[in-house]
Amino acid sequence: MSKWRNGTGAAAFGIAVGLAPTIGHGQEIDILMALPAATLTFSAAFIAEDAGFYKKEGLKVTNRTIVGVGSVNAVIAGSADFTMGTGPVFLRAAAQGQRLLAFINLIDKPLVELVLRKDVASAAKITDAMPLAERARALKSKTIGIQGVGSIVHAWERLVASRGGLDIEKDVRIAPMDPSAMPAALETKSIDGYATSLPFTTQAVLGGSAIMLASAVRDAPDLLPFAYGLVYTRPDTCTKQRDKCARVARALAGANTFIHDKPAEALDLLKKRFDKMDAAVLTAAWQTVSLAHAKDVRVTVPGLENSQKVSLEAKLLEPKDALTKFDGLYTDEFLR
Repeated sequence: MSKWRNGTGAAAFGIAVGLAPTIGHGQEIDILMALPAATLTFSAAFIAEDAGFYKKEGLKVTNRTIVGVGSVNAVIAGSADFTMGTGPVFLRAAAQGQRLLAFINLIDKPLVELVLRKDVASAAKITDAMPLAERARALKSKTIGIQGVGSIVHAWERLVASRGGLDIEKDVRIAPMDPSAMPAALETKSIDGYATSLPFTTQAVLGGSAIMLASAVRDAPDLLPFAYGLVYTRPDTCTKQRDKCARVARALAGANTFIHDKPAEALDLLKKRFDKMDAAVLTAAWQTVSLAHAKDVRVTVPGLENSQKVSLEAKLLEPKDALTKFDGLYTDEFLR
C-alpha cells in the first residue's frame, strides 16, 4: 500500500512552459486534487508535490483518494478543484451532460493491466504465444477484482472479455476492491484475477502468483495515442481563476519533464510514497510507467477518440450517446 502525504510542489515544462519564468507569488493557493487510486498512474502528481514543483508555483495541494469515478463526481460537485483521470471516464461524463475542461494529458499510453492467478491460467493452458482473443476466453466464469465500477479498470476488464468473444455482462464476475487488497485476495483465492494499474499487477507477476493475461501497454496498439492522464476541472474554474489552472499545468508539466530527464531520481521519490512495496517490483513497474508519460502533454483529438472507443467496446457508453466532436472539452492555452 502506498504511503500518502499532503503537500506542495512546482515546475518548468520543456518546450511549452519551461522557457517562461515563474512569476512571483503572494499568498499560497490551496488546491484539492482528487485522485482515483494510489497507483503509479499518478506519479506526476506525487512528484509535483515531493520534488517541489507545486511549491514553486505557489500552490498548496492536498491529494485525496476518491475511488474510481467518485473523483470526477467530486469535481462536478465542487468538493474538489481538479482530478487526474482517463479519457473514457472524462468523455462519458461529457456524454451525460457533465462537460468538464481538460488542459493537460500526462500519460499518452493506457497503463492498465489484467492478471490471472497462475493455477487458473495453467488449467486454461494459457501461453504467452497465444493472441489476446484466445487468452481472454479464459475469463469465462471467473471472478475478477476491479478498483471501481465504471472506471478505466472496469472498462479494460470488459474490453478484454469482449475481445475474447464473451458476454461481458454475464460471463465474468467482478469484485470491486482497493488495488492494495488485490494481491492478498489473489493469494487466498477469493478472486481468480484482477485488473488495475502498476505496480500492483507487476507485484503479482513478479511474485509468481499470477500471469499477465492482458496488458493494454502491449496488447492494445490500436488504442494509441490515449488520454490516460488527463487533468481536468469545471470550465468556470479556468475562466474565473485562470492563474490557478496555469500554475497547476506548469507544475505537472514540470513533473513530467523531471520523469523523462531524471527517471532514477523520480523513482527514488516514489519509493518513499510506496514504502510498503518491494523495491524490485517498483523498479520493474517504473520501466513501463516512466516511458508512458507523455513528452507532449497537450490533449489531442486522436487520444480522445481512442478513449471513447474503449467505452464503446466495453459497453459502458451507448453508440447513440457517443460524442461526435470534442470542441470545448479541452484546451492547450495553459501550455503556451
